[in-house]
Amino acid sequence: MVKVKICGIRDLATALAAVEAGADALGFVFARSKRKISYEEARELISKLPKGVAKVGVFVDKSIAFTQEIGKYCSLDYIQLHNKIDPLDLTYCRIPIIKAFSIRNEEDVIGMEKYKASFYLVDSYGGDYIGGNGKSFKWELLDSLKPAIKRKLILAGGLDLNNISQAIERVKPLWVDVSSSVETDGKKDVLKIKEFIKKAKNIL
Repeated sequence: MVKVKICGIRDLATALAAVEAGADALGFVFARSKRKISYEEARELISKLPKGVAKVGVFVDKSIAFTQEIGKYCSLDYIQLHNKIDPLDLTYCRIPIIKAFSIRNEEDVIGMEKYKASFYLVDSYGGDYIGGNGKSFKWELLDSLKPAIKRKLILAGGLDLNNISQAIERVKPLWVDVSSSVETDGKKDVLKIKEFIKKAKNIL
């Protein structure tokens, strides 16, 4: 069964509702975004969450050393990096790394092979912010991925109730990641979160 990450969490009530609905991971955005949360707010919120759910910090263009320090401060389980970094830098991380990639073409897919990460997140390219833009990309571009990467794949980018079943069947990711499609008027909608998780996990 695929695991589900709900990204862009900003309040405890939504976080707890998502966990109760079956979310396996929650994402906290520390980059420029309408879903941005402060390190202090995230730390307080995370301290009140159950241990069974993975807490993921989303960073853009921050150093490895800085993200690892914030990860420790906030008690994060994973660091999600949208940085352009030297692949060797990932070797020295104590907190596991989810390396994120914006996919436009075959060249972007091939570029993923340079990195050794705990997980590889693939998302669409473009938009005002990195991630959470509600746009999908051509999933067939992932067909050439090496098995070692495909076994650790997190699929993001424009996933919703209408395409999630097809996406899972087509790509066969380990996790799926959703944000904008489980919102109403820019805020997380608990009912939409529940519906998405049920559909993704094929719970009738």
